[in-house]
Amino acid sequence: MAETLIAGRYRLDTLLGRGGMSEVWRATDLELGREVALKLLAPNEDIARFDREARAVAALGHPNVTQLYDYGEADGRPFMVLEYLRGGTLEDVLRAKGRLADDDTRRISAEIASGLAHAHARGVVHRDLKPSNVLFDEEGRAKLADFGIARMAAGDGTLTEAGTVLGTAAYISPEQAAGLPATAASDVYSFGVLLFRMLTGRLPFESDDPFTLVVRHRDDLPPRVADIRRDAPPDLAATADAALAKDPALRPELGDAVLATPSFAAEDATRVMPAAGPPPRRRRRAGPVLAVALLLLLALAGAALAYVVTRPGDAPATPATLPATSTRKTHTRSTPTTTQAPTTSTTAPTTTTPTTTTRPPTTTRPFTTTHRTPPPPPPPTTVVTTVLPPTTTTQAPPTTDTTTAPATTT
Repeated sequence: MAETLIAGRYRLDTLLGRGGMSEVWRATDLELGREVALKLLAPNEDIARFDREARAVAALGHPNVTQLYDYGEADGRPFMVLEYLRGGTLEDVLRAKGRLADDDTRRISAEIASGLAHAHARGVVHRDLKPSNVLFDEEGRAKLADFGIARMAAGDGTLTEAGTVLGTAAYISPEQAAGLPATAASDVYSFGVLLFRMLTGRLPFESDDPFTLVVRHRDDLPPRVADIRRDAPPDLAATADAALAKDPALRPELGDAVLATPSFAAEDATRVMPAAGPPPRRRRRAGPVLAVALLLLLALAGAALAYVVTRPGDAPATPATLPATSTRKTHTRSTPTTTQAPTTSTTAPTTTTPTTTTRPPTTTRPFTTTHRTPPPPPPPTTVVTTVLPPTTTTQAPPTTDTTTAPATTT
């Protein structure tokens, strides 16, 4: 074309593409000094459709949707000015790599789904989602572009009459293939085809004949992702399979199909930890307490034993074995026998027990004068034996009945 400026502001630099409806140029905004993409309607094309596309894009504002800067008319030809994306298209990437890495697939599919969900929430149906309409900016962020046959559900009607098949044959939904109106679920189906290709490197239906592709999308059941690639990530495969359902009512909403990117995966997400409670209370050691209680019991037992042995009127007792204490006392009592041979005994070495050692409490049974069979002695323990010196023969006073209380061993 002869003009190098559009609206006296946009200089056309390089032709990026030309279709039946429009042509796209890389241009320079002379007022702001930035590169832009300028879409210029082809001569004798439908101005209403072009205007509808501009309105659809202008209604959206999302990081994953191409931004509209300006809209106008120059020399009877409408134009729209969009942000210029240097990263190429998803079609370029798929042709170069085939199947994408799973991390790239997860990120790109999440960004596409997020942009479509934003459009659907505002009543805009794209109706022609395919890899060539997904562009990348300099940071590699995916953005939806080319809403040329978009349908706005908010009262403006459709851009085409019912019964007309629109869309690209390889990504067309079954209802569009049948000539029915496209809905948000139609975009979900096209999203499923696109995700299927990113995961497997191929399309669910392949044919060189566009009409055959349309019929197969309308009538045939697609293969499952696992049938083509068994090691595909289960969540991505399940999303693609669900999106390719023939019944639009069975397809998931893209709000539910938005998948977390690797940077927001569960293992890297910020975790909310439960509030810390009070520090655990230290358990006190019971050893010193038990040792003190044992000493008190031994002291009480010794006092009771001394009282029983020394009180008047009691029957003489045999030598008693006292519990081991730090101070030993020797008690001498007369035995009821007429003669008594010197007693030979071996004195056991005194065992010093640290106060921190836990010992079970010892029960001391007092001397009694009742006529009953003494209880069995307690189990042997480490004791200190007190050796009493030999006693002289002493005639005990006659008694009617004398019972010698057994010695208590502690």
